[in-house]
Amino acid sequence: MYHALQKHIKLIIVWGVILAIVSAGVSFFFPIQYSADSQVLIISRDRTGVDPYTQAKSAQQIGGNLAQVMKTKDFYDKVMAAASYNFDRGVWQNLADRQQRKKWAQDVQATMVYGTGIMNIKVFSYNQDEVTNLSTAITQTIASQGWEYLGGDVAIKVVSSPLVSRFPARPNYFLNAGIGFLIGLLISGLWVVRYKRHLFGG
Repeated sequence: MYHALQKHIKLIIVWGVILAIVSAGVSFFFPIQYSADSQVLIISRDRTGVDPYTQAKSAQQIGGNLAQVMKTKDFYDKVMAAASYNFDRGVWQNLADRQQRKKWAQDVQATMVYGTGIMNIKVFSYNQDEVTNLSTAITQTIASQGWEYLGGDVAIKVVSSPLVSRFPARPNYFLNAGIGFLIGLLISGLWVVRYKRHLFGG
């Protein structure tokens, strides 16, 4: 098997390059999106007899729950109702309910930083101004109304305002090309092992 792969390594690489080019080319048919990253700090208020480590772990657990809440229709409605923030609401409102929820979950993502009470919020939209406004609306909504999902013993504070990507974040042409290259290597390698060594005595 190794001899067959070594003998036809150029063929394998060529197919890897071809798949990389195809994957990158297909990416151009997808809409371009920029991203904005912001951070909020979730503070579990002091409780008698609770050490700081336990409070931090509690905040992490609370943040994980809140990250799931941000995908819900109720939170979506709160952001849409934030009249003081100017962003294109029609991107989601013109979709059917199932598509709307799917796109919202794709465009708004939240994750907790392990061992801390810091939540990273990543938002996607079609240009830099739009993603800035949308990210601000989401971050301020979670900071001002997130307590409704958590109770009164938790405070949420914005610690990093939205930072917009300089270049499009989606689609990732280099990543897609890299994946295409690896798939090309895998497929052509399997083909060589299965067929070429029999046909050419490899």
